[in-house]
Amino acid sequence: MSASDILHELWRQAGLPADALPLARLTGADPVLPSSFAVGAAAQGSIAAAALAACELGHARGVPRQAVAVDMRHAALECTGWFSLDGRVPELWDAFSGLYRTSDGWVRIHANFAHHREGALRLLGLDPATAVRADAEAAMAGWRALDFEEAAAARGLVATALRRFDEWDATPQGRAIAAQPLFTIERIGDAAPLALPPLREDQRPLAGLRVLDLTRILAGPVGGRALAAYGADVLLVNSPRLPNIEAIADTSRGKLSTHVDLRTDEGQAALRRLAGDAHVFVQGYRPGGLEALGFGPAQLAALRPGIVCVSLTAYGTQGPWAGRRGFDSLVQTAMGFNQAEGEAAGDGKPKPLPMQILDEATGYLIAFGAAAALHRQQREGGSWLVRVSLAQTGHWLRGLGRVPGGLATAKPDIAPYVETEPSGFGELAGLRHSALLARTPAAWPRPSMPPGSHPAEWPTA
Repeated sequence: MSASDILHELWRQAGLPADALPLARLTGADPVLPSSFAVGAAAQGSIAAAALAACELGHARGVPRQAVAVDMRHAALECTGWFSLDGRVPELWDAFSGLYRTSDGWVRIHANFAHHREGALRLLGLDPATAVRADAEAAMAGWRALDFEEAAAARGLVATALRRFDEWDATPQGRAIAAQPLFTIERIGDAAPLALPPLREDQRPLAGLRVLDLTRILAGPVGGRALAAYGADVLLVNSPRLPNIEAIADTSRGKLSTHVDLRTDEGQAALRRLAGDAHVFVQGYRPGGLEALGFGPAQLAALRPGIVCVSLTAYGTQGPWAGRRGFDSLVQTAMGFNQAEGEAAGDGKPKPLPMQILDEATGYLIAFGAAAALHRQQREGGSWLVRVSLAQTGHWLRGLGRVPGGLATAKPDIAPYVETEPSGFGELAGLRHSALLARTPAAWPRPSMPPGSHPAEWPTA
């Protein structure tokens, strides 16, 4: 599928007006990064959908439509997530993260958080205080891949066995994912159309809209950053008890950032106040986690009739893995992408995709789904729930087809697309947004700031 085909299909699935589609201008073609998969088209199509949907919501608020242009090379490079702080490019992976040989295959471990790293090492019978990577490799060689995967899941850890596509397709979870659409937009309650703030032609299309971003890694933060680029007031809500990765510096561009401890009565009261004035509530916590605290979709719809809730999971809402934790790299491994890339490379060694495209594309689908649901809310009223998952995005990416010879492509220079600005983390260099809005350019006027830098309140007009 071409990126234009992708955009048209996303638009159709969301039920948005076809009159807007001629305003999208998509340039370039795969391969743009070294991969046998259409990662460029996935990046370009999802970003274009998010930007055009934001503009269509602006049109529903009374301003003229505007053209949106997205170049595939720029979009793909943006989805690599490259950034630097004070000239230093942070390490993406902990030393214990990555693929390990087992007695019968491979396992990938995600160890970027200390509790996940220490849990995996203890499962291997190692002391986290003294173990080195070679120790973990030797210990893993005594495990069967699926046995380690199941033992890790039972302990709430994050590790997956490497599978081929056909092996994934034969699993109950593979069948459950194949039976689900890429995303869903569901009406979950009755409400009148919300009275949105007035919008001027010189304002970005989401200006005045309030988005609560309760996400951490990486798809959710990317989605919130996109909504901020199109003008929304995005308030990132972090727990003071939970760790973050350094990428928060890049994904916090354009956002406000506050601490709220939902384990306390005061924190829950603060989030209820914020949700009572929000238009969108995005969350990526484990299934049922926020619902137990009173912030599930039905509870939010009762608190704020007309709200749009967006729920992000790793493996969807159906199947035996619906409650399982996961990250992009693990989903790639479990679903067959690493094996398929290795086979395409010809050396037989499992190979990751050139960027965390499941995270990135899912992030832009979050922004797209939120804008599409808000558009429907304005036409039909109601409260709405958007569901996305990394695995559903993976199934979609696989369906876009393969790119012959794509792995021979050299990664383009990122320098033409880099912008540098001060932030609360230091001098931040990152990629400019690749969606070019003709009348009101996307921008992040608020600097990226560390968690807890702002009060738990919405900005005044």
